[in-house]
Amino acid sequence: MEKRQSAGRFKGRTRLPELAVPRRYDLHLELDLAACSFSGVVRIGLAVAAAAAAEGTKFLVLNALELAIGDVCFAYSADHKEIRPCDVVLDDEDEILVLAFDEALRCGEGVLTIEFSGMLNAQLKGLYKCAYVDGGEKKYMAATQFEAVDARRCFPCWDEPALKATFQITLDVPRKLTALSNMPILKEKLNGDIKTVYFEESPMMSTYLVAVVVGLFDSVEETTADGIRVCVYCPPGKSENGKFALHVAVKALELYTRYFSVPYPLPKLDMVAVPEFSAGAMENYGLIIYRENDMLHDELQSTAAKKQRITVVAMHEVAHQWFGNLVTMEWWTHLWLNEGFATWVSYMATDNLFPEWKIWTQFLQFTASGLHMDSLEKSHPIEVEIIHARAVLEIFDAISYEKGSAVIQMLQSYLGDAIFQKSLSSYMKRYAWKNAKTEDLWSVLTEESGVEVTNLMDTWTKQKGYPLISVNLNGHILEFEQSQFILSGLAGEGLWIVPITLCLGSYERQKKFLLETQCGEIDISDLFNSSSNSLGLSEEKDPEKFKENFWIKINIYQSGFYRVKYEDKLAAQLIKAIESNYLSATDKFGILDDSHALCQAGKQSLSSLLTLMDVYRKDTDYTVVSNLIDVCYNIVKIYYDAFPDSVDNLRQHFINILLPSAERLGWESVSGEPHLNVLLRGEIFMALASFGDEKTHDDAIKRFESLLMDKNTPLLSADTKRAAYIAVMRKTTVASRNYFESMLSIYREADTVQEKERILRHLAASPDPDIVLEILNFIVSDEVRDQDIIYGFSGISLEGRETAWKWLKDNWDFILNKYGTGVLFTRFITDIIAPFSSNEKADEVEAFFANRTTPAFAMNLKQSIEQIRIKARWVQNIKQEESLPELVKQLASKG
Repeated sequence: MEKRQSAGRFKGRTRLPELAVPRRYDLHLELDLAACSFSGVVRIGLAVAAAAAAEGTKFLVLNALELAIGDVCFAYSADHKEIRPCDVVLDDEDEILVLAFDEALRCGEGVLTIEFSGMLNAQLKGLYKCAYVDGGEKKYMAATQFEAVDARRCFPCWDEPALKATFQITLDVPRKLTALSNMPILKEKLNGDIKTVYFEESPMMSTYLVAVVVGLFDSVEETTADGIRVCVYCPPGKSENGKFALHVAVKALELYTRYFSVPYPLPKLDMVAVPEFSAGAMENYGLIIYRENDMLHDELQSTAAKKQRITVVAMHEVAHQWFGNLVTMEWWTHLWLNEGFATWVSYMATDNLFPEWKIWTQFLQFTASGLHMDSLEKSHPIEVEIIHARAVLEIFDAISYEKGSAVIQMLQSYLGDAIFQKSLSSYMKRYAWKNAKTEDLWSVLTEESGVEVTNLMDTWTKQKGYPLISVNLNGHILEFEQSQFILSGLAGEGLWIVPITLCLGSYERQKKFLLETQCGEIDISDLFNSSSNSLGLSEEKDPEKFKENFWIKINIYQSGFYRVKYEDKLAAQLIKAIESNYLSATDKFGILDDSHALCQAGKQSLSSLLTLMDVYRKDTDYTVVSNLIDVCYNIVKIYYDAFPDSVDNLRQHFINILLPSAERLGWESVSGEPHLNVLLRGEIFMALASFGDEKTHDDAIKRFESLLMDKNTPLLSADTKRAAYIAVMRKTTVASRNYFESMLSIYREADTVQEKERILRHLAASPDPDIVLEILNFIVSDEVRDQDIIYGFSGISLEGRETAWKWLKDNWDFILNKYGTGVLFTRFITDIIAPFSSNEKADEVEAFFANRTTPAFAMNLKQSIEQIRIKARWVQNIKQEESLPELVKQLASKG
């Protein structure tokens, strides 16, 4: 009892006490896939800390969760003396294993041996089971997902990123199955139906990067110019579908080796697609694990968008082999060093491999979600303090990924490509096999560039939010004022060092400076003069006349992570510049995206936003039109709650805006056409189907009927199927469900994950609440893989919101029990709760979760409730524009 009371002092800590440091793990796991269980023994070579020994510590504390602990022994390396703990305390609440000894531990090296056992869970974390079919029989395979804090579910360990060690892994598995881990196989021994697989010892790495997969696979492989064997493991019979990801991975290894001037440090890189995986992919050292949808490319079934995603995801995971695995963040506060940089460099690598995709322009769509999340009061800094280990799951979000990568791009643009690349190479070499903090990277960048990077970047990583830059032209003086942009309309206190870039009338006439205070100004008379002279207007002395002919764009190419609000005259000039096609696609994107956000925040009327959107109807650039479609979707949703009687007119107006693109592209693909045309075709027809365009619905239904007759019909490509599925579901009611039943049949008979994903995304699009309820129950049934629920909830119709919310409340205990509180679970919160737009609903949500919230989803819940209140405020603002329905009616009739 006395020992247990002493062990209690380790409760409630953020990090493990510094009593010992692990150096080496010798891990032997025995898997029983029939019983879905495992057992093992881990021998941990460690050093008892001198300070702990000096204080006479009698404890060792490490992490363990949901394990049964067997025999435990500690042996000193010097004299081989063995001691056994007098008490073993497994605390599942704090996820720690406390070993209490009768005598004080001596300073020095030793080996801690622990026997343990556990169950393969079904929640896609730790060492888990996932089902596959072999010869018509359902069987189980095993895979791991340890990031962020789930290695402890598989074996007792010091489960923190800074406590790196080497790993020697041995597996006992069924003879017929393939066993994979981080390192190459050293040898195998057969014992009847069981084989023991011994893997080479790994270099230094963090526990969250340890990985094991045991299953039935086919494979394809290549060897890089540097002799690295790259192997892609696919479901049996699907090896052809792994060839594209293999090609990308080989190119990525070669490109990153050159870019970082540091070779890939392992002898092999395996990539494996498993039937169930909670995230898109995981960068385990030497063994990247994917969900099948994000690795397998089928020439007939994969869309252009999926091919692009497979590329970016593979580039991202391979980049982690350097950023994250070789150099690892010291603590989860610095997660963004992993995710922000891997994201940024994955776009750079994708652009290198497929320049025709214009991926850096598309990058703006990606970072837009970072701008949105970071305009919430309940946002968080890029560097966020992690108090509870489970809470780290919530920062795998748009701040760490999207904002993180955007501020990296902003810094790279400011410092220049060459200095930035040289700095990253120096950083890699200095911290290889070690851990680093954000400050360590800033220090290297400062050394290489001579710029005080720390002062500049601390304003972007240590405080939440970003600035709105308000711009006014007074004569030849441009006046700037920064204020924190918060969608709720509240005033923020943030102040940033902002890299301002601007151009006047041409991209050849640019200026840049740092806005370091709340207000600033810059004299642009030299730009006026150079503009006048170059255009033969040097005699023009009247600034007002001059302003009629010229435009000023702030934040050139949208390289800065901030928004811009122009005075009325400057805004009007930019509209003319868009009409005249003077601006780049990135800047046209930025102007619309900023205006949309300003409208949401009540700083601009919806009428003026609709006027601006109309200017974009002739645009043909993929990213610009795709963003226009996204804005259309958001406005329809909010207008539906503000002026429900007028929403059909709004939909018709948006149909009119999008029809020119649909007519230009047509339903059928054209041989050899640009990748971006293929992307846009799918999005345009999905939007037209969503908005209820009758011709699109008629065409879609005919093409769907053709698909029912021939699954390889040329009338419906992989890229246009989703539009047809939307049209089918928008026409589906309880009284008219024939096509819906056909959709379910296609889902059940589909032999590709791509087709199943497409159908799941739109089943809940029906306007009939009873159909939506049926689909919600279907999504959580055994017919849908747990990992795929993320597709089903994202497409719930406006008419089905209330049904989905009631369903969530009625099934809360079932959902919590089945899915736990991991990555998948947050989608129940964000996709079902966030779509509402009334304060009454926000109050109702808060009341329901008053005693149901856990650290694993607390932040997501707060953000979702805040978004409801932001939309409620937006609805009220729109209702005050009393002439809006008449304007929308005029726009709709304009054609």
